[in-house]
Amino acid sequence: MNNTVVYALFMLVAGIGIPTMATLNGGLSGKLLSSTLATTISLAVGFTAAVAYLLATEGVPAKLFQADTPIYYYLGGFCVAFYIISVTWIAPRFGVSNAIAFALLGQLIAMSTIDHFGLLGAQQYSLSTQRVVGLALMAVGVVMVLDKVTPASA
Repeated sequence: MNNTVVYALFMLVAGIGIPTMATLNGGLSGKLLSSTLATTISLAVGFTAAVAYLLATEGVPAKLFQADTPIYYYLGGFCVAFYIISVTWIAPRFGVSNAIAFALLGQLIAMSTIDHFGLLGAQQYSLSTQRVVGLALMAVGVVMVLDKVTPASA
């Protein structure tokens, strides 16, 4: 199996995990009566899993920081925390499908912008007409899968 297929399958499974995580965290939030506590537990479990994987595959790192690495490279965890807090609080009130659909729309916008301009050190891939049409179709698809729900009270 070539790398492209392996990468695609891994990301497919990762994508399956996003609404699953939203559902589990939303349920935990309801049981604990706190989206923030549910998020904290989720991040603690994730941190533990990441450290275990790091130690099992690479051992103890020689150093955590590299002098020539921009500080903003270390701030991705804020995005993870914001996403998990947001989806944990919003999914039970707005619906998992709606919450994930808008998150996906945000991902489409961000990925296109990051790629087109090569932002944050990413490799630059210009937007072609084909890609813009594909993104527009994906955005329409996202809007089409939205559920019509009456928002729950906060």
